[in-house]
Amino acid sequence: MKRTLTTFVLLLLFVAGNAQSLPPKKLKVFIDCSNTNCDETFIRTEINLVDFLLDRVASDVHVLITSQDIGSGGDQYQLIFFGQNEYKSHRDTIRYSTDPNATDFEQREQMLRYLQLGLAPLVAKTSYANRLSISLKSELDDEFSVEPTTDNWNYWVYRVGGNGSINADQNYSSLNLNGRISASRVIDKSKIRFRAFAGRRQDKYLIIDSLDNENYEIVNNEEYGFNSLTVLTINDRWSYGFEFDVSNNTFSNYEINSFILPQIEYAFIPYKEVNTKYLAFRYGAGAQYNKYYDETIYGKTSEYLFGQEASITLGFNQKWGTINAQVSWRNYFHDWSVNNLGISTGSEVRITGGLSFYVYLFGGLVHDQVNIRNDQATETEVLTRRRQLASSFEFNTFFGLNYRFGSKLNNFVNPRFEGPDW
Repeated sequence: MKRTLTTFVLLLLFVAGNAQSLPPKKLKVFIDCSNTNCDETFIRTEINLVDFLLDRVASDVHVLITSQDIGSGGDQYQLIFFGQNEYKSHRDTIRYSTDPNATDFEQREQMLRYLQLGLAPLVAKTSYANRLSISLKSELDDEFSVEPTTDNWNYWVYRVGGNGSINADQNYSSLNLNGRISASRVIDKSKIRFRAFAGRRQDKYLIIDSLDNENYEIVNNEEYGFNSLTVLTINDRWSYGFEFDVSNNTFSNYEINSFILPQIEYAFIPYKEVNTKYLAFRYGAGAQYNKYYDETIYGKTSEYLFGQEASITLGFNQKWGTINAQVSWRNYFHDWSVNNLGISTGSEVRITGGLSFYVYLFGGLVHDQVNIRNDQATETEVLTRRRQLASSFEFNTFFGLNYRFGSKLNNFVNPRFEGPDW
């Protein structure tokens, strides 16, 4: 009996001694940037008091990071900290905005700072709390007071841009030039946007006939246009607006394509929750004027049309993944059979910790191509896509399944033989 008691005491001392020698437990963190861009390599490098996991289910905190465009041209980021396991009672949200002129370096530094702020209360509950470095002192030496922000531009943002591309080999060459200019003003009560654009594309094909004669087929397509959108807020769920558009497109047979469209929208979920969920219905009815380069399949060279369109948009960005979907309908009043039904959806869902599924789909039933040319397209026009062709449907999709297993830790950064991720 005495020997058994001695053995039991020694065993307790051994277990206690080993428990004291075990390394302290780190907070396990899962970073979820599926809906925005994050430099996770930089984050793992700069934060070493936590363990970064690849499995959200096994983590102590799930950090969901989302972003939305703001009127200034920057982005508003939202960091939601979902506590799990022994931290399941913890829930916190941090929002911040980026400067539209901020570099990638400045943006990742800003995200790191707010991520550290959100993780600090949780790390403070671990044995690593004494290693935290916290400063509540301003970088400015002089005292400062918070004053209302004034904007000399009255919240107007202007953008001017252009781009071009050249692609060539011995048998084919392509030149693509585009320019654009825009002005926008976005505040809580209204959204105003003006946009003008112009583009030109030239494709040159070398065709050798049966007698070895060389001929060049040159295809030129041009487009330019102007668009304006005004949206006014009624309350947290209702808004209304007006859209005006006029454009030219040689590929689509439009010498003039113009419309004015008053619209109204109802949000089933308040707009303020747009970072995580969105469900809204929009309806509009308006007038359209078209002038065509060539006579259409309906025997028209110009016409006035009146019609309507409606859409419902759904979006979820949650811990389990993201879902975005939209169903749209439009038709002309003079003939409801001249219509268009479109469906688009994109989703990425985590089924389990390591198993995820994604699908992106776009499709439509097209019965409103009033602009299609009346004459038969030649073989060359079809092959070189010189002009738009009639089609009663369009469809595009890709999907996949991913499964990850093995180690759940993701702390190490090793750029050898690969270089940086940015």
